[in-house]
Amino acid sequence: MVLCFKLLFGPTAAIFLSAVVILSCFTNVPYLQVSYTDELSHSSYLAPAPVVPRCDIFRGEWVPDPDSPQYTNETCDFIQEHQNCMRYGRPDLDFLKWRWKPDACDLPRFDPHRFLQVVRNKSLAFVGDSLARNHMQSLFCLLAKVEKAKDVSVTDRTDPNMILYYEGYNVTMYLFWSPFLVRSEEVADQPGVFRLYLDEPDDKWLSVASRFDYVLLSGANWFTRQSYFYERRQLVGGMYVALNFTSSLTNRHSHRMAFRTALRALAADARFRGKVILRTLSPMSHFEGGAYDKGGDCRRTRPYRANETAPMGGLELEFYTSQLEEFREAKGLDVVLMDPTAAMLMRPDGHPSRYGHWPDEKRTMYNDCIHWCLPGPIDAWNDMLLHMLSDSN
Repeated sequence: MVLCFKLLFGPTAAIFLSAVVILSCFTNVPYLQVSYTDELSHSSYLAPAPVVPRCDIFRGEWVPDPDSPQYTNETCDFIQEHQNCMRYGRPDLDFLKWRWKPDACDLPRFDPHRFLQVVRNKSLAFVGDSLARNHMQSLFCLLAKVEKAKDVSVTDRTDPNMILYYEGYNVTMYLFWSPFLVRSEEVADQPGVFRLYLDEPDDKWLSVASRFDYVLLSGANWFTRQSYFYERRQLVGGMYVALNFTSSLTNRHSHRMAFRTALRALAADARFRGKVILRTLSPMSHFEGGAYDKGGDCRRTRPYRANETAPMGGLELEFYTSQLEEFREAKGLDVVLMDPTAAMLMRPDGHPSRYGHWPDEKRTMYNDCIHWCLPGPIDAWNDMLLHMLSDSN
């Protein structure tokens, strides 16, 4: 570290090397035994070894891929109706012919054999809302080439909580419907309105967390719903609900607190020895021409380029920022960040839109620009997931 500051404040010629050496100071890059002599002071300095940047798999572009997709709605039994875009007549198929390509490296396409080898004898839990389920179902479809999972759920398969087992690899996967991550309850006389206990984790998944080798946490969309906020069992605020007191708390607060509570609860659980994967939000802003309940739709047929997307802003940016900050603040926990947000911002073409149901069916969200078609762009999340699990192992 002393050498770093000598270069910063030393002789003029040393300025040439200062930027690289500063980086070395904070990344523990070893020094090569190569000297550099300052013409004024004749002092010698060691030049740093070249810095080889670690590939960021979350920054890149979508590139054409004629070999996609890796499965169809006829080869996978786990595609829910409202993501089965082929079944409901989506006419354009070009949205399937892309893969995610990071800027500084290549991200191999998902290899189901390798994935099951990496997680052999382990368990994975997906905790979150319907997008966590969308992600998990994509994974099931990709793995079906090697082995079809055995449903060992204790409830009916249509229940949000699922347990699937890959017998040949002794791999168990769980899905926990926990859209707020913390304890919540729907208000009995106010359908669609929720009480959120922001400092109490959802015991449905936390009580069995010791079973899991990997926990994938995610959530965003449900925090836009009408809700009351409780902390220490006291009402402290709410969103889109009437309160008899003044509160400045919004859903930005409830979203942040939910992730904070979930991460701290796992850190405090002495029985939990697994790795946490915090997935950042999936875009909520692909509706064009109106909101989801005002005729908005997403009818684009190709991805954006990185330079075509508008900067993320508003509530999306607030949610995303809080996820990053709570990830950085997590202590006493083996936690990594899975950040597909930028990649998915470029895929307004990958949603079911009106092809998640028959035209004459009545739906609350008639044009679905939140979930992802299967197969579709969400399959790239599992390319990323395999890379992360392989790297961590």
